[in-house]
Amino acid sequence: MIRIAPAGRVLAVVAATSLALTACGGGGSNTATQTSPSAAPSSAAPAAKGDGTLTLGTLLPQTGSLAFLGPPEFAGVDLALKEINEAGGVLGKPVAKIDTDSGDTTTNIASQSVDKLLAQKADAIIGAASSSVSESVIDKITGAGVIHFSPANTSDKFTTISDKGLYFRTSPPDKLQGRVLGDLIVADGNDTVGILAMQDSYGTGLADQVQKTVTDGGAEVVERVDYDPKAADFSAEVAKIKAKSPKGIVLIGFDETAKVVNELVKQGLPASKHKWYMVDGNTSNTNYLKMPKGTLDGVKGTIPGAAAPEDFQKKLIAVDADLKDFSYAPESYDAANLIALAAEAAKSDAGVDVAAKLIEVSKGGEKCKSFKECVDLLKAGKDIDYEGVSGPVEFNDAGDPAVATIGIYQYGGDNKYATKALEYRTGNIAG
Repeated sequence: MIRIAPAGRVLAVVAATSLALTACGGGGSNTATQTSPSAAPSSAAPAAKGDGTLTLGTLLPQTGSLAFLGPPEFAGVDLALKEINEAGGVLGKPVAKIDTDSGDTTTNIASQSVDKLLAQKADAIIGAASSSVSESVIDKITGAGVIHFSPANTSDKFTTISDKGLYFRTSPPDKLQGRVLGDLIVADGNDTVGILAMQDSYGTGLADQVQKTVTDGGAEVVERVDYDPKAADFSAEVAKIKAKSPKGIVLIGFDETAKVVNELVKQGLPASKHKWYMVDGNTSNTNYLKMPKGTLDGVKGTIPGAAAPEDFQKKLIAVDADLKDFSYAPESYDAANLIALAAEAAKSDAGVDVAAKLIEVSKGGEKCKSFKECVDLLKAGKDIDYEGVSGPVEFNDAGDPAVATIGIYQYGGDNKYATKALEYRTGNIAG
C-alpha cells in the first residue's frame, strides 16, 4: 500500500477491476448477551456479561434517503453469517441476528430500532449507513456496553468522537474520499469549481475536504452552497452556482440530489456543459432512472471500497440477484466477520470484551481471508490478521481502517454508473 499524497497531488492508481456485487438482506430474530443496567463513566463502557451466544443487530436503511444502500449492506451481513454458522458459529453456537431499519434523520426510527436491539440483548450493532444517524444513536449504543460498528459512516467526526472504545467502521473517513475527489476534479482540468453540499456532518465534512484539496491543487472554489436537504426545491441554491458558472460542479448529498440535478438542468447547467461529480451518498443506479436519457452521461462519482473478487460476487448473487446498487456489501461482510473473530479471540460475546480484540484480529498476525480459515488459526493458538474483501481492514487506535480504497465510477447515457470502476486509488490514512 502507498501513503496518501499531500492534498492536491494525485494519488497512486490501483488497477481497475469490477465491483459488481449482487445480494439482498434477510430477517431473523434471537436473543443474546445480558448487559449491565448500571451507568458507566463517559470514558469507559459499562461492564457487560455475555450469555454465550453472539447476537448481531443490524441498523441499516430499509427506508429513508439512503434506502438504496440497505439491500447490499444487509446482504453482506447475511452472507457472512451464513458462512460463519456453516463453519460452526462462534463460541460453539450459531450467531443470532436481529434486523432493524435505521431510517434517516427526518424520523425517530433509528432510536426506536436501537431500543429494540438493546432490549433483545444485541452484543454488537452493525450500522447505520448515514453518519448523522449513527451520530444520533452512538451514545445510546456504546453507553449500553454494545459495539457500534458501521460499514458506511465516512464523517471525519467519528475519528475523535467519544465512544468508550466501542465504535468501529470498515469505511474510511472522508479525509480520503475528499482527497481522491478533489484530485480528480483538478486532474480533469476544472480550474473553477462550485460545490452543492447537504448541511450535516457528512455533507459539510466531505465538502470541507474537497474544497481544501481543490484549492491546494491550484483551482478555485468560486461558490459553495451548504443546503437543507429537506428543502422543497433548490432553485435559489442552484442560482448561486449559476451566477459563477464553474467548470466543475460537485454534488454532495443523498436522494435529494435528484431534485438538485433537475434544477441544474432547468437553469442551464447540464452535465454536457459542466462537469458534474458525485459521492457515495448519491452515486446511485436507482435515483435517476426516470430522468431523460443522457442527463448523467459522463458524470463521475466516488465510492469507498476495493474491487470485489469474482467468487465473492458469485456468492452474493446466490443470495439475491436483484440488487441495483452494490455499495458497502464488502464492508458489511467484513464487519460481521471481524466481530465474530474478535468474539472467538476474546472467548466472550460481551460487547466490551469483543471490542477489546477487534484491533488485534485486524492486523499483526498470520494473514487469513475467511472466517473458517481465521477461526481455525485462533483455535490453534495463533495470532491472526483478517484480510477483508473490502481491503486490508487494519484498524488504528481510533477504530478507523488505516488503509482504504476509493473507486471512481462514471455514468453512461442510461443514467446508471458502470459497476466496473474507471480506477481505484488506495492509500494509508494517518491518525
